[in-house]
Amino acid sequence: MFLAAGIACAVVVLAVIVIMSGRRRREDDLALTGALIRMQETTDRISTEHAVLSEKLGTNQSVLADRLQQTQNDLNQRLESLHQRLGDGMAQQTQKTGESLNILQERLAVIDAAQKNITDLSQQMVGLQDILSNKQARGAFGEFQLIDLVSDILPPSAYETQVTLSNNKRVDCLLLLPLPPGPIAIDAKYPMESYKALQAAGDDHTKLQAERAFSADVTKHVKDIADKYIIPNETAESAIMFLPSEAIYAELHANPKLHGVIAESYRRKVWIVSPTTLMATLNTVRAILRDARMKEQAGVIQKEVQELTKDVGRLDERVGKLRTHFGHTEKDIAEIEISTRKIMSRGEKIEAVQLGDDSSPVEDLPLPEPVEPGRVIN
Repeated sequence: MFLAAGIACAVVVLAVIVIMSGRRRREDDLALTGALIRMQETTDRISTEHAVLSEKLGTNQSVLADRLQQTQNDLNQRLESLHQRLGDGMAQQTQKTGESLNILQERLAVIDAAQKNITDLSQQMVGLQDILSNKQARGAFGEFQLIDLVSDILPPSAYETQVTLSNNKRVDCLLLLPLPPGPIAIDAKYPMESYKALQAAGDDHTKLQAERAFSADVTKHVKDIADKYIIPNETAESAIMFLPSEAIYAELHANPKLHGVIAESYRRKVWIVSPTTLMATLNTVRAILRDARMKEQAGVIQKEVQELTKDVGRLDERVGKLRTHFGHTEKDIAEIEISTRKIMSRGEKIEAVQLGDDSSPVEDLPLPEPVEPGRVIN
């Protein structure tokens, strides 16, 4: 009973499943048919769009080809113009480069000459350094520089070199000035070692020691010049110490710790000079010598003026005498002219008598008066 019922239920269920499956298949077929229709429509639309796109693409390809051809032509023209400009530019650049190379070659020649001069100057500087490193040669260098300055400014009669004084001390140069002040001695000193040590000093302690050594060195030179070259009744009351270096002179006056050396030189009447200040001093000496010579010649000029005045007085006296002689001569000439006129008058009377009546006897004519010797006929 139960089995039959189960089988019946199963049959019913199976029938229902079959019915449902058929319905679903029909629905799927309908859906597939619709999809195929839609696909066909899509394919047709794509074909239409493809045809339109192909037509547009052909048109665009033609336009693009024309534009590419125009662009190619423009590009060719621009390349030709650029090539021409590049050619002209390269030619100009080549010309300018050639000119620049010529200028560079000239400048290199100048640089070579300058390099040669620098090399020669370096050799000279090495030689000068060797000279300055030797104390004796350095002294000779200072003396030569001193003599060159003096000879350039003063006449040979105004100075003497390497003069031996009465104390058997030889001075580098002696300025021959009249009294007062008298001959002035100039001696060249070059304290190179102590100055170089001062310049090379690094710390304060070393610099202080170098300043003391430099001060002592210069002070010793000042004392030696004062003792050797200031001689009463022979030289002036002062002397000159010549420093051949402007740097040493500047250090001596610019460093406050070295002012004691300057004060000591003033006290001993030893004037410290550099090449520049020596030139100013020598120009002053030249002016003093010129004034002295003018004073010496003033008496001679005055005497000559007096003699000239006497000569002018004698000339005036002789001119007066000559004027007197001219007066007598004029008087004599006037009297001669009077006599000449009278003679002419008598001659005319005689001529008139001869041309007149022949019956007039010659005896009746008046005879001329006899002329005494030395008497002027009036």
